Amino acid sequence: MGLISADQIRTQLRLYLVTDAELCGARGVADTVRAAVAGGVSMVQLRDKTATTHERIAMGQVLMQILAGTDVPLIINDDIDAAIAIGAHGIHVGQSDITSQIAREGLGPAAIVGLSCETVAHASAADPLIVDYVGIGPIFATSTKPDHAAALGLTGLETARAATHLPAVAIGGLHLEHVAQIMASGVDGIAVVSAICGQSDPRAAAAALTNALARAL
Repeated sequence: MGLISADQIRTQLRLYLVTDAELCGARGVADTVRAAVAGGVSMVQLRDKTATTHERIAMGQVLMQILAGTDVPLIINDDIDAAIAIGAHGIHVGQSDITSQIAREGLGPAAIVGLSCETVAHASAADPLIVDYVGIGPIFATSTKPDHAAALGLTGLETARAATHLPAVAIGGLHLEHVAQIMASGVDGIAVVSAICGQSDPRAAAAALTNALARAL
């Protein structure tokens, strides 16, 4: 695990925005992130599988400027070169991406390393000496990641959550109406894509989610 404390990670995972350039549309990723953070987003992941490393670096540098002074960390999805060049706070890797060990070695002890866990076995195997948090999901089927693994559902989420003591965030088809049930599973937060990126008012969408999370806790 990195130098950041588990308690701090748990707080930052509360409302985790994963970006989607297509869903952000004309507003763009940068303005969407700015508005979402104003609404209460506590962690941001730059995810764009179609971008080049150069394009990710350019966007990541803009996002780092937006997040400066907010205590909201920027995580880069599966691009260690971009994460290093940006000076991002960490990286998130999937089961088929570079390993969490390689991510940790590349970014060093101060970085946040997140790992996607699509099954109970994945969650159980996550190494707390390397990984700072796990993303459990998909909970529900989602069009923002069409190649995702089978949906876990709420029961699967509860089982996967119980399989690891690491800070955990749920992801996959999550919206405002799911907050109470998701948080009842024992995870530390929810990760959303279309629930913010696909909304006409990202700040209001984030604020509604923030309020729902506060009630659930």
